[in-house]
Amino acid sequence: MSTQLASERLAVARRSARARVIFALGPVTILAGFVWAILQPYRITLLHPRGQGFWWLLVEPPLLVVLAGVAFALVVAPGLIDDLEEAEA
Repeated sequence: MSTQLASERLAVARRSARARVIFALGPVTILAGFVWAILQPYRITLLHPRGQGFWWLLVEPPLLVVLAGVAFALVVAPGLIDDLEEAEA
């Protein structure tokens, strides 16, 4: 198990700056969504749902930004990084 962790760390250390930037875009977007939600809590109508319909409560801009960051980090970024590493090899 420790050799696997060491090889994963070595692979991460060998990544190019482009791969690190692509890998960081998802978490940075998630963080931006949380910061937006904290700085403008009135935009999250879940905190005060008076008179709001289901879809208005479901589609919150800061929450959509967080979901976009999660989707990018889990779905898009791994493929982009693999393609980038193949192109560099």
